[in-house]
Amino acid sequence: MVHSLSLPAPAKLNLFLHINGRRPDGYHELQTVFQLLDFGDELYFELNSSQAITIKPEFNDIPVEDNLIYQAAKILEPFATNYKGVDITLNKRLPMGGGVGGGSSDAATTLIALNYLWQCNLSNEELCDLGIQLGADVPVFVNGKTSWAEGIGEQLSPIKTPDCWYVVLAPEAHISTVKIFSNEVLTRDTPKMRIAPALEGQALNALNNDCEALVKQLYPTVNEAINWLSKYGPTKLTGTGACCFCRLSTETEARQVLKEAGAKFKGFIAKGVSLSPAHQKLNEVETFAKDNSK
Repeated sequence: MVHSLSLPAPAKLNLFLHINGRRPDGYHELQTVFQLLDFGDELYFELNSSQAITIKPEFNDIPVEDNLIYQAAKILEPFATNYKGVDITLNKRLPMGGGVGGGSSDAATTLIALNYLWQCNLSNEELCDLGIQLGADVPVFVNGKTSWAEGIGEQLSPIKTPDCWYVVLAPEAHISTVKIFSNEVLTRDTPKMRIAPALEGQALNALNNDCEALVKQLYPTVNEAINWLSKYGPTKLTGTGACCFCRLSTETEARQVLKEAGAKFKGFIAKGVSLSPAHQKLNEVETFAKDNSK
């Protein structure tokens, strides 16, 4: 029986983001492509005998009950057949409020890790149903595949995107998704697209993020980062920001651009992937455990 597990919590980029309307429940109908990356946070899980759920490090401005990692563990508790407490350690590398899915990805990795360690035996679809209660972006990380998304982001169709590298800049701004989506200036009437035309050729490059104009207006540091990075190629905001990204063909090009960003902008480079590194790692762990139980 496995008592500990280390899994990544990968970042995502919204290769475009169209807002098609506002629903009666306050959520927004949208269309986007969630591109998963090979860079993100890392979480370490170790079962304990105390029945307690602990998370390190503690965030002084976030009560543990409001931490998505803790909420993910608690929502999974009733399904555990091998319930024990768990000590969770987070190595945080993704910026908070950056639009790269850090908190949602941490929650999703917690769901898939504890589903395995606690022997909940829930399917990905069942975990996605739990994940949507924690946030609209959680299901794509639970599902673990780069996807076309609709609805509030939970209707997912896995797709294949071109192999490439991304430079992601993280301006010094913490942007509230609620603040952006509740702003009356935000455009909410972009016509819906069919998936096939959107993915033909270079069509994705021409699609915009409907939040970008508003975010650039409200946050000058984000506008500055987008203008700087656009020297190297088409640059877009991801999610509601603050991070922006540019797609490049090779790792060498991406490293050079990040180097030139220097002290002016923090950021990272990452390769786009079709399958989540968290799922890749868990598949390896499961295969190793089966082989050693024979």
